[in-house]
Amino acid sequence: MRLLVLSTTLLALAACSAPPAEDAMDSDIEADDMAMAAQTQSNDHISAAVNDPSRPESETARDAGRHPADVLTFAGVQPGWRVAELGAGSGYYSRILSSAVGADGEVISENMDWLIQRFPSTDEAISSLASERSNVTRLVTPTASVLEGYENELDAAFMMLIYHDQTWQPEGIPTPTAEDRAAMNRSIYDALRPGGVFLVVDHRAEDGTGDSMAGVHHRIDEAFVREEVLAAGFELVAESDLLANPDDSRTTSVFDPSIRGNTDRFVLLFRKPL
Repeated sequence: MRLLVLSTTLLALAACSAPPAEDAMDSDIEADDMAMAAQTQSNDHISAAVNDPSRPESETARDAGRHPADVLTFAGVQPGWRVAELGAGSGYYSRILSSAVGADGEVISENMDWLIQRFPSTDEAISSLASERSNVTRLVTPTASVLEGYENELDAAFMMLIYHDQTWQPEGIPTPTAEDRAAMNRSIYDALRPGGVFLVVDHRAEDGTGDSMAGVHHRIDEAFVREEVLAAGFELVAESDLLANPDDSRTTSVFDPSIRGNTDRFVLLFRKPL
């Protein structure tokens, strides 16, 4: 797994608390053991959420291609977090996040108004989930203000396989503009606490194609997304190849049976600066 993480702050803290030379080895071993124990403990809530027996079979069947435990671990989701799933659809991630953050956390399950117009059943699914789980809040908003009406600071926002849909729409539904997306990214930025993270996952298009393949193959150029999100003030802190597929040509529709559910996807973790 390719993983890039910028950890200047952690390095600085480590330097400030460096042990005397004669104790360095023992201290390093102890620190490694503590870090490993903390990592194992911090992942228990994610494993439990993914393995929750109450999850519908229609959702668990998609786990093999989505690797939700790895994705939530990569984003650093912790119990008690306030998290938004933006463009939640029927709430695949909202359900898992609800269990992962626990009773002390909160999940804002948001769908854009265009999505509800095209797929009314998604709103029914989220309404049902919110009625079952007290820590899930249903939200429907325009693209330009995806978190309008939510007042608490978020620890994280997820946008899974739907950023490309903010650049096109079929005839009869207004297409979000570049200005709408800029406002969307800024509203996400404003809703996050300092240090809060924004995870974006989407189907890769060929490099240099921008958003031109969004309505054709339902893919988008990774560099295009990076540029738009960074323009809102975010910093890119990590990226991963956990959903990469080098055998995907990136030139066919994501719904093509030969590749559906196993497309080459980028995973980008942005952060609101501290």
